[in-house]
Amino acid sequence: MHEETGTPLGRFLRDRRTRLDPASFGFGSGRRRTPGLRREEVAQRSNISATWYTWLEQGRGGAPSADVLDRIASGMMLTEPEREHLYMLAFGHAPEARYRGTEGISPRLQRVLDAMEFVPAVIRTATWDIVAWNRAAAVTLTDYGAVPASERNVLRRMFSDSATRAAQADWQSVARYVVAAFRADVARAGATAEITELVEELSRTSAEFDALWRNNDVAGHGDGVKRLLHPELGPIDLEFSTFAVEGRPELNLMVYNPATAEVAAKLRGLIVAKGQAL
Repeated sequence: MHEETGTPLGRFLRDRRTRLDPASFGFGSGRRRTPGLRREEVAQRSNISATWYTWLEQGRGGAPSADVLDRIASGMMLTEPEREHLYMLAFGHAPEARYRGTEGISPRLQRVLDAMEFVPAVIRTATWDIVAWNRAAAVTLTDYGAVPASERNVLRRMFSDSATRAAQADWQSVARYVVAAFRADVARAGATAEITELVEELSRTSAEFDALWRNNDVAGHGDGVKRLLHPELGPIDLEFSTFAVEGRPELNLMVYNPATAEVAAKLRGLIVAKGQAL
């Protein structure tokens, strides 16, 4: 019976290396005794010594630094989940948050939104920019398609758009909660530098935002109840839930489910009517 040797980190590196296609990395795919890249090739792409990389696979030489792991992850073109697993094996914890912007969502993810025909849903970045939505959200929350991309930030709309403000049953409480949850999300995602300009802008234009931001409150934003004063439906309650998007750590799916059967019926009727009017 074959018995695995080395450390979990070494075995994971060896497994990933042997699955890589040499031609895809610019190496000749001629005669090779084993599949995948050679250790020397991984070391070359990772800008570390071949000896040090070999020791890592063999479980020798002690724990690598975070910089070495990042070089190897980059050299092997590991996915973000694979990079995170690398850190878990080496250090017992995920890597420090490293924010990356988003260029939109996949057609498949948009189809997930569209499948929720009578339930408002949006995709939000860690800096609270709305990058996708369904028709139910356009009818119930905001028609983001009619809003310039630069104005689709939740905080900017909360503190700069009169219609958004008027739609909140208790604007002051909602604004306080939004700022506290935004601060926590940004810090968790490592996006503090990315929101500097937005925070400075809102601090200049809104004394209310400036005061709330200076409070340094933080809050979770997993789920809760959103109470709206809808211009056509009147007061409605929506239960919101937040979901991570697999493979896209910079994105969250926000789903706003009608809190009662009465609200669901009202919402369904409005969405159908709006669709017939198109």
